[in-house]
This record gives sequence, C-alpha cells and structure tokens, in this order.
Amino acid sequence: MTTTELATRGIWQSWFRWTTAGEFAGFLAPALVGALTSSAELLVLAGVIEGAVLGAAQAAVLRRVLRAPQSWDWIGATAIAAGFAWAVAMIAVHNGERLNSLPLVVLLPLAAVAGTGVLLSIGVAQWFVLRVHVHRSHIWVLANALAWSVGLGVFFAVATPLWQAGQPPALIALIGAFAGLLMAATMAAITGAALVHLVKRG
Repeated sequence: MTTTELATRGIWQSWFRWTTAGEFAGFLAPALVGALTSSAELLVLAGVIEGAVLGAAQAAVLRRVLRAPQSWDWIGATAIAAGFAWAVAMIAVHNGERLNSLPLVVLLPLAAVAGTGVLLSIGVAQWFVLRVHVHRSHIWVLANALAWSVGLGVFFAVATPLWQAGQPPALIALIGAFAGLLMAATMAAITGAALVHLVKRG
C-alpha cells in the first residue's frame, strides 16, 4: 500500500469514527425527546442540537485534513440544516391527516419537494462553507443526499418493526438509539468516501 493510499485510508477511518460518534451522540437528543413527548418545537430544538454535535465532530477532522473551514461556520451550518430537516418532518407528522386527504396529484409532488429538501439540507448548508476550500465541492451535496437517504432507510428498516404500541419510553429511546447508531455509521461511511475523493482532487 502506497503512502497516498495509507493517507486517504486514514482520512476515511478518522472521518468514519468521528462522524459516527458525533451523529450517534447528537441523535440521542431527538431520540430521548421523541420518547418523552410529541412536541414539535422540542423535537426541532433537539434536531438543532443533533446537528451541532455532528458538525463539531466533523469539524475536528476537517481542521486536520483541510486546515479549514472555520469550526463555528461548519457547526452553525450543520445545526441550522438539521433543525430545518426536523421542522419539515414535524410539519408532515403533525399534519398527516390533512395531507392524506389531498389528492395524489397534489400530495406526491409535495412529498417529493419536502423529501428532497430534507435530504439536501445538510449537504447544501455544508457546501456553502466547503466550496471555498475544495474543487468540485458540489459532489459533497450529492454524497450527503445519498448518505442520508440510505442512512434513513437503514434507520426505519431497523426501528419500525421493533417499535410497538405501549412500550415504555426507555425502550422506545433505546430502539431509536440503536437504529440511530446504524444510521450514523452508514452516513459516515458514504460521506467519508466523498471526502477522500475531494481531498485527492485537491
């Protein structure tokens, strides 16, 4: 294995560890809040906390790999984007009956726009910070959309059959945390590959 291959492998491993840990730790906030309450406001706030923790973990790697961007810019962008994604999700959840009453010709485009906004939110927000430091930074937006799409798919595939009506809040939170860990690892693996690609291209 060449020196370059070792270096890029080290970048991916570092990103994978930090991002997985950051997203898992951050996701505990909405997992716990969601187990205790259905308050949309509190869940959006928990989502902002999730984004801030994730952003801080990722910034720790970016400072070494790119010697940029500024940590607070990255953390702030990630926190705002995560809050936005949770807000969109809460609007959908708390207006489920009203949305289900809409004709498919209206509901499907609305769902597509909302889903796209959620999947692109973090990648686009981080791109505004990253674009001045790397070439072809638009790849980051696409990679994040893929990463979160697959990661959320993993989360719901694991959590949905395990969650049952009448479960105690502690068990609901534990299931959510376990599924969140798998989601975090999936997202970290995909975005880590994208980061290595961007670093190689300079």
